[in-house]
Amino acid sequence: MKKNIALALIFTVLVLGGCGLQSDVTVLKLGHTLDTKHSVHIAMAYMAKRVDEISEGKLQIEVYPGGVLGSERESLELLQLGSLDFTKVSAAAMEGFVEEYKVFGLPYIFTSKEHSYKVLDGPIGDNMLAKGEEFWLRGLCFYDAGARSFYASRPIHTPADLSGLKIRVMQSITAVEMIRAMGGSATPISWGELYTALQSGVVDGAENNPPSFYLSHHYEVSRYYTLNEHTMIPDVMIMSTHAWNKLTEQERIWLQQAVDESVVVQREEWQKSEDESLRSLAEEGVEIIRPDKEPFIKAVEGVYDIYRANPRVYNLIKEIRAADVPAEIEETIAETSELE
Repeated sequence: MKKNIALALIFTVLVLGGCGLQSDVTVLKLGHTLDTKHSVHIAMAYMAKRVDEISEGKLQIEVYPGGVLGSERESLELLQLGSLDFTKVSAAAMEGFVEEYKVFGLPYIFTSKEHSYKVLDGPIGDNMLAKGEEFWLRGLCFYDAGARSFYASRPIHTPADLSGLKIRVMQSITAVEMIRAMGGSATPISWGELYTALQSGVVDGAENNPPSFYLSHHYEVSRYYTLNEHTMIPDVMIMSTHAWNKLTEQERIWLQQAVDESVVVQREEWQKSEDESLRSLAEEGVEIIRPDKEPFIKAVEGVYDIYRANPRVYNLIKEIRAADVPAEIEETIAETSELE
C-alpha cells in the first residue's frame, strides 16, 4: 500500500511538472539514485547540457538525483508506465526482464576493461540494449561501473584464502555459485545492512568496486582489499519506449549524440574516482593486494556450466569470449579475408 501511494505521488509530481511548458520544447525527466558527485550523475548532467546545446533548447532533460523519484525498481516501473522518461540501473537489475543480462554477472566474462568496452560499444552491446523494448525499456548506453573485488577482515591472496569466510553477495544465483566455487560461503545481505554485518562478524567480507568500498566506509571494518576484479557489471541508461516513440527522428538524433558523448565523459570520471578511492584507501591504512588472477579464473570455470543448457545465454557467452581478440589479430584476419 505504501509503495502504491509513493508511486502515485511521484506520478502526480511528474505530470504536474510537465504542465505549462512551451509547445515547441520537449522536456524529458531523468531520475536516478546516485549522489551528485558520482561519475554517472556527472555524465548525465553533461548529457542534459549537451542535448540542450545541440537542439538549441528544443530538447531538454531535467535530472533528479539521489532517489527523489524512487528506487531503481520503482524508477523502472515508472518508465514502464510512461510516467518517467529515463533512469540508470545496474545491468543486474535488468535480469528480471532480459535473461541475457545474466552474462554480466559471470566471473571473468570480460578479461579486461578494453574487452568490456569492445563488447558494450559494439554489435553485442547494441543488441543487448534493444532487448528490453518488449518491456517498454529501451537501453541507450552502458556506463562503466568498474570491477568488483574482495575486501575482508583478513588478507586474500588466492581462492584458498576464502575457505571458511562468509562473503556478502548480491541476491544472485551466479554470485552465490562464484563464491562457492572459490571455497567461500556466500551470504546475501542488503547493502544498507552490510557495514553492521561486517562490524559484528555476521560476514567476514564482501566484494565491490573501489569507489563503493571507500565511500561506504566499509574499509573501517575491512582492512584488506584484494584487486582480483572478478566481475565487471556495467550500469545501463534506460529510456521508456513511451517517451522514445513520442520523439521526432531529429530529436532522437540529438538525444543519441548527447548520450554517446556522455559515455566518454563518464568513463573518464569513473577512472578518476577509482584512482582517488584507491589512493584514499591506502592513506587510511588499508592493505591493497594485487594478486595473480589466474588461480581465481581457474576456480570459477565451472560456474559457466549453469547456463550450458540455456542456448540464449550460453551462445552469448561464446560471442563475448570470441570478441576478446587483440586489434592487430583482427586486422590480420580482415586482410586474409580480403585476399580470399
